[in-house]
Amino acid sequence: MSGSPPAAPSSVPAPRSFRHSLFAMIGIGLVNMLIALDQTIVSTALPSIVSELNGFDYYAWIAVAYLLGSVVSVPVFGRLGDFFGRKPFVVTAIALFILASIACGLAPTILTLVVARAFQGIAGGMMVGTAFASLADLFPNPKERLKWQVVLAGSYGIATAAGPSLGGFLSEAWGWRSTFLINLPIGLAGLYCVARFLPRFPRASTGPVKLDWLGVVLLGISLCCLQVFVESVPNAGLSRNNLLLIAGTVLAGAALVLVERRAAHPILPLELFAERKYLVMFLLSVICGAAMFSLIFYVPLLLQGGFFLSPREAGLTVTPLPVSIAIGSIINSKIIVNLKKPVSILTAGYLLLLTCSAGLVFADRDTPSIVLSALLASGGLGLGFLLNNLNVFGQQIVGRARVGIFTALLQSTRMIGGMLGTAALGALITHGYAAKMGALMAGITSVTATEKAWLTRLADPQILVDVPGRAAAQAALAHAPLAGDFLIETARQTLVGSVHQGLMVLAVLIVVALALVRLVPDITLNQKL
Repeated sequence: MSGSPPAAPSSVPAPRSFRHSLFAMIGIGLVNMLIALDQTIVSTALPSIVSELNGFDYYAWIAVAYLLGSVVSVPVFGRLGDFFGRKPFVVTAIALFILASIACGLAPTILTLVVARAFQGIAGGMMVGTAFASLADLFPNPKERLKWQVVLAGSYGIATAAGPSLGGFLSEAWGWRSTFLINLPIGLAGLYCVARFLPRFPRASTGPVKLDWLGVVLLGISLCCLQVFVESVPNAGLSRNNLLLIAGTVLAGAALVLVERRAAHPILPLELFAERKYLVMFLLSVICGAAMFSLIFYVPLLLQGGFFLSPREAGLTVTPLPVSIAIGSIINSKIIVNLKKPVSILTAGYLLLLTCSAGLVFADRDTPSIVLSALLASGGLGLGFLLNNLNVFGQQIVGRARVGIFTALLQSTRMIGGMLGTAALGALITHGYAAKMGALMAGITSVTATEKAWLTRLADPQILVDVPGRAAAQAALAHAPLAGDFLIETARQTLVGSVHQGLMVLAVLIVVALALVRLVPDITLNQKL
């Protein structure tokens, strides 16, 4: 895509009234709510989805497809927003997100749902790459911007407080499809507010526009190959196909570097990755994304498949995690402007995340719900201290001319972390469960054809989230060499142990983040962009 953007207005837009600023922020807040609901409602419904559509093998892909679509689209529209202004892309993104949500809600098969989720991710990436960067346009003063973050925190809080419980309630009352269709009224309200009240600002960058489509394609290829490799290597090892995948990742990545060095307007400006202060922010964002999405998508599996809670009970138990993200954001907006060293809030955030992930490693079916709630609340507070600050600190470090692409890259690296984190955790769970249950099944002989069929189903953790199937397996295997109750309990413990292994890896990553925070340069929040 080449050409020239429309001429920038010669003057700064007239000051906006409080009312217009408020409704513009409400529109962006509703965008934030859409993204938050998509994470929290769908995550609680995931066990029900894979149970009904018979697709536990695609459990991670329902999340990963969305993240992969977002990763590719965020930098594209972050760059376009710098050149053409962000409002047209925010409006288009909301409309596309609504349509994709309808497609998800009507999906007849698990593969159709995965494809629809990818398109939903593209629309979500458009929103992330443009809507959140609009805050720097609306409020150039970082202190004022941080105060208005309370609108985002409030919208996120409403969505995340209601999300897990609402997801469980909708799944039980009207089925998992309703968890996608709930996006329609929220999306339409956000579309009105953004179209009506968000100003169209002068572009931040000037000159001819030349979008780096080859870079986009190579980025997509390298991430797809890496994603599939991470998914399959625990089961297949260094098989021929996996070696081809890793070769594809390396070759596409190398080609991407060469292309980006020569591109007039690269989708991944390599100079941003060459400077340590920028690279540290990207790495912190990757780890933050891995922690956030791993907790959001796999804690419900631990509760429903490992602790045998119903979707509604799991939703209520998970609620402290997203609610505390909103509370942490509100607390952050009040204290950050008074800190002599604002970067110290990042250390607090990662320490709280470490408390959550390490504590969950020791959680079992008998752990009191108040302890689980406290652990999840600590993780939520930590994320509340991280999500907004990584954006604001990064924007202050990079300056206004590249604030759009830098903000988009921060969002992209967070999603890459989420994508790889959920995929790696999913692979660990699937491989660990299959290995242990396979060894157990191999020692069971002298069974009837019916019992053999049920034993085969027990090799798939999907049966643990299928309540009727689980009860039927217990009954059918009551007289097997190893009784059904024993086998179900062994399967449950195996799933819990596999999730614990993933959480241990996550805790190690968070320790790495704590070391990286020491490399973040000091910033001032008094300087306008």
